[in-house]
Amino acid sequence: MNFNIIGIVSNMITFKELGLQEEILTAIEKMGFVNPSPIQEKAIPQIITSEQDVIALAQTGTGKTAAFGLPILNQLDSNSRSVQAIVLCPTRELCLQIAKELESFAADMRGVRIQAVYGGADIVKQIKGLKDNPQIVVGTPGRTMDLIKRKALKINDITWTVLDEADEMLNMGFRDEIDSILETTPEEKQTLLFSATMPSEVRRIASEYMHNPVEIAVSKVNTASKNIEHHVYLVRSSDRYLALKRLADFYPNIYGIVFCRTRREAKDIADKLMQDGYNADALHGDLSQSQRDHVMDKFRNQNIQILVATDVAARGIDVNELTHVINYNLPDDPEVYVHRSGRTGRAGNKGISIIISGGREGRKIKELERIISSKIEPKNVPTGAEICEKRLISLIEKIENIEVDEELIEPYMDTVNEKLASLDRDDLLKRFLTVEFNSFLEYYKNSRDIQSEGDRGDRGERGERSGRRNGRDFSRFFINIGQKHNLRVPNLIGLINEQTRNRNIEIGKIEILRNFSFFEVDTQFESLVLESFKSAQRDGVDLDVQISKPEPRRGGGDNDRRGGGDRRRNGGDSRGRGFNSRRDGDRERSGGYRGGRDRDNGGDRGGYRGGDRNRSGNSRRGRD
Repeated sequence: MNFNIIGIVSNMITFKELGLQEEILTAIEKMGFVNPSPIQEKAIPQIITSEQDVIALAQTGTGKTAAFGLPILNQLDSNSRSVQAIVLCPTRELCLQIAKELESFAADMRGVRIQAVYGGADIVKQIKGLKDNPQIVVGTPGRTMDLIKRKALKINDITWTVLDEADEMLNMGFRDEIDSILETTPEEKQTLLFSATMPSEVRRIASEYMHNPVEIAVSKVNTASKNIEHHVYLVRSSDRYLALKRLADFYPNIYGIVFCRTRREAKDIADKLMQDGYNADALHGDLSQSQRDHVMDKFRNQNIQILVATDVAARGIDVNELTHVINYNLPDDPEVYVHRSGRTGRAGNKGISIIISGGREGRKIKELERIISSKIEPKNVPTGAEICEKRLISLIEKIENIEVDEELIEPYMDTVNEKLASLDRDDLLKRFLTVEFNSFLEYYKNSRDIQSEGDRGDRGERGERSGRRNGRDFSRFFINIGQKHNLRVPNLIGLINEQTRNRNIEIGKIEILRNFSFFEVDTQFESLVLESFKSAQRDGVDLDVQISKPEPRRGGGDNDRRGGGDRRRNGGDSRGRGFNSRRDGDRERSGGYRGGRDRDNGGDRGGYRGGDRNRSGNSRRGRD
């Protein structure tokens, strides 16, 4: 498929020059916007003046909602009682954010109605909202498909289909829903696909459902903001949480997000922080919508200082005052780190992006430095003495700068002076600091240095990887469907989620073979998986899921396919370190499955070479 590519060279034009109607320009002006971002500058006039499909490549935070929302609103028929535009996005938070922004853009337009539909909320209320005849529906794929099946949402007459963060939706396993929704839409429409990256699955969507699209490519937004400092702390893996606590203590005015790989890890870290007296909470996929809204309201009002979240759960969070972003684990994809760090240092503020590293990620960090064109400065984890000194100075500055309400405090001064008359200045200060500061001094009195010395270099990297591999218990399962049943990695993840109805399951290695497949699941969920797949079907095939025997230690003689008979051929060794070839097209992938990402026919660039799998990362699931 050929794409017409439009490069971007911004001339700092204003929104008035983009052909938008007056009501929209008034709303934009009230919101304080004057100049469009690069993606807006090219996408808005392209969508307004042409019915041609559009592929727009731009990172998160570049103004994509306005890039597709403004031109759609500009051409919307506000008198129509049918849905004219459907916007699909990966998460509830992003769905709500898009709907809210579109409502702000349409604030001065009469008769324009926008409805958000997403999982985790009352579907009856959303159906009622659809009966009010919105012209624009913003939805997550799972809930949108559900409403279409219920005939509550009709999109057979729409004019625009928008796929926002298409790569992320596919990473989360929404391929089947996206296909079904797009097949429901009319042939004659304008499709607008917005994505940060263009992996093969996104290209497939473009090839199957778009006609001669024009591609708008915004130059990479990977160069780091000059307002952001990048720090890395090397610690032993067992000391990650202790390092996080020390950083929270060292920055008493911290207002930031701690990013974790999995929702279980996010919940555990937040629980530990709260138990240790920190003003923290978690945002993850196991919360109901009302719980998520409650947490976000507290965070936006700065009643929570530290929000612990996964990347997926944090989609849609838009806060300009963040002081810190902390990577509890370094993400596999460098672009994810760029997105994370870009959440601080906004609106002219200074920010710090922190990596807590187990010492085995030296190559990744050097690659990140190249991508962001900025130095990631190695730092020592603050010692107890340094933390106490920093907190003491912070307390003194707070006392020094506090405004005293003389009228309020005056009635009590005689009593205070009488009680403290026997104390001189030094005694008074010592007693005050003891009351205010004793807990910190006591806690850090005999604290040890947790700076990592033994985890550096290649030897540390290999040792850590080996420990992680042997330190987790995973059960290996056989399932009787494979490539010939159109099974791919995201489909299998979605199937596991759907059958078990449990989002906390960690998935290890996945192998999609021609007639059958193997997958690994955290051993504690072994019984749940077996029970959940009883009497299960997929596309008319009765599913057979069984425990698979351990992979054979030697390459020959074992022909029991269900018991580990996927023997190593042409170079595989007894430990499953890799395949040097595929036989009869039988293996879809040889590396470990990591992070739930489907790249290049089911593979994942995040997987370790040669089948070494990283089991610390949960698959990115999160169906609505």
